[in-house]
Amino acid sequence: MLDYKKVLATMPQIGILQWIGLRPARRETLQSVSSAEVNTKNGLTEDRYSSDGKRMITLIQEEHLKTVGSILGKSGPVDPLMTRRNLVVSGINLLALKGATFSVGKEVILEYTSPCHPCTRMEEYFGPGGLNAMRGHGGICVRVLEGGTINVGDEVKMIA
Repeated sequence: MLDYKKVLATMPQIGILQWIGLRPARRETLQSVSSAEVNTKNGLTEDRYSSDGKRMITLIQEEHLKTVGSILGKSGPVDPLMTRRNLVVSGINLLALKGATFSVGKEVILEYTSPCHPCTRMEEYFGPGGLNAMRGHGGICVRVLEGGTINVGDEVKMIA
């Protein structure tokens, strides 16, 4: 019989960083970029929402953008700019990284700290029902353990 804790601590899937967004100022639209600098002091360099705590960077699964779009009655995924998350990742279950550290690219090491619950701004961006459409699909918050450069196309892998 398989050991449940051992199985939870193993993730053979490797994700791909699909999108990076930086907030230039409060309440402004995120700017889509192809690469970004990550630092251990406050998260993403040049992102207005810099933090030294548990919410240094936010991530959402690309697969959830399609789900939220479907819940809202759209024919395709919602635009990642509207979710107010920093990174969009595909091919790996972000919630399965709970309690784990993981790498993005060759240099950056992140630590899962909490789920990233949606806020009422989702009603502004998506219209009535936007917040409830995002519930359970808001992604995760992380702390930066090791900084460096990340690029769209980088691998996302569980470390421990």
